[in-house]
Amino acid sequence: MAAGPRAPCPIRRQAQARPDALALWTPDRRWAYAELDAAVAATGRRLRERGWTDGTRVALRLPRGPSLVVLLWALWREGAVAAPISTRLPDAEVRRATERLQARCLIARDRGAPTTGGSVEEIEPPESLVVREAGEDSASTLRPIHRRATILFTSGSTGRPAPVLHSWANHLYSAKGANANMPLRAEDRWLLSLPLYHVGGLAILVRCALAGAAVAVPGRDVSVSEALGETGASHLSLVATQLRRLLDAQEEGAPGRVRAVLVGGGPIPSGLLRRGYNQGWPLHTSYGSTEMASQITTTPPGAPLADLQTAGRRLPHRRVRIGERGQILVAGPSLCVGVIEGDAVEDPRVDGWYPTGDVGHVDAQGRLHVQGRVDRQFVSGGENIQPEEIEAALEQIDDVERAVVVAVSHEAYGHRPVAFVRSRGSLRPEAWRQALSASLPKFKLPDAMYALPEAAVDDRLKVDHRALRQRAQEE
Repeated sequence: MAAGPRAPCPIRRQAQARPDALALWTPDRRWAYAELDAAVAATGRRLRERGWTDGTRVALRLPRGPSLVVLLWALWREGAVAAPISTRLPDAEVRRATERLQARCLIARDRGAPTTGGSVEEIEPPESLVVREAGEDSASTLRPIHRRATILFTSGSTGRPAPVLHSWANHLYSAKGANANMPLRAEDRWLLSLPLYHVGGLAILVRCALAGAAVAVPGRDVSVSEALGETGASHLSLVATQLRRLLDAQEEGAPGRVRAVLVGGGPIPSGLLRRGYNQGWPLHTSYGSTEMASQITTTPPGAPLADLQTAGRRLPHRRVRIGERGQILVAGPSLCVGVIEGDAVEDPRVDGWYPTGDVGHVDAQGRLHVQGRVDRQFVSGGENIQPEEIEAALEQIDDVERAVVVAVSHEAYGHRPVAFVRSRGSLRPEAWRQALSASLPKFKLPDAMYALPEAAVDDRLKVDHRALRQRAQEE
């Protein structure tokens, strides 16, 4: 068992302090903190009966909903390690992921899914574990905060997804720093607009529980705009595609009850930020990572547009510095325990700092500017090219909504940039190249421009650069 300070489950703490306050909003039910605490306690008893307690790794492949929320809190309360797996993965990939994690069990709604074999027990449906109505439970919820709590896979947008192990302290300090910058009130509701197998979604649960606010779980196949209306949410976490769709659906601007829209998950087109800002949406831009348990830097409430064009300032309980060749290095109590490699957990730090793989700089006002990924940079004819610089220049053009630049092989130059563009009208490659020539040297101008496929960005937390590279090579 992990040593160090102990703390109660925040759901239990809120249930004791404010039992009737709203904890979880769903289309079918409104859960008060006392009701959620009782369900978590009763579900925890079933986990104990199976021996899924201290340090046991439990994989979950479940859609976003109250069953998954109850299970996550029950696993954390019992000291188990929750490993949410993407519901987008096919059965064979789920099997490999579960085996890679060395999970004791897979909880999945589909009992017909292939069993994993080896040391993994039979697939359990959530109905056999989750108890939604329960009586009082007097068991102590005090647990060491440095216990291991989650395993989350990185996005894998530039390589194989890596399983990252977090302690409860990592999530706790991440939420504390986020709440210090964006204070939550007890009457607030945060829309669960990101999946719970993503650190950005998981962080919403912890932030709300610490503050005594509610999590609003939208219905299946409901757009962000529709969910915002039906849930009465005051806070949202969005990636660029979700923000664009929200602005398209609500051209009249933000409802008065919306207090914060946290935007992250990668670069946000400057034109999209301007549009949201001008429509009155209370935007916060941010920079974060799975390894740091979500946000690292974020803009404060009421930030001007100039600030929103940056990643904001460092949040409490984080450290940031710029290393060699401009790489962003981070540290602090929200940094993960490590990355799982077979039976071992590899410490991600180098000389006490985690190298993020991102390039950037901190300006005189303390704002972080993220310029791109180290592993996206390529050499063309002896010149270094950072694709994100070309993307940002393209997105400054009035009729360009989104741009993604990839490198394709070239016999003479090694590699050349190719752009995929989403525009408000027809593609105008020559006009755009002429516009780019005012701000970029000739060797950085894309050799070709194609329409950006919806599948490469929509409904994804990260752009699928590998698919775009393959498509560009085939053109």
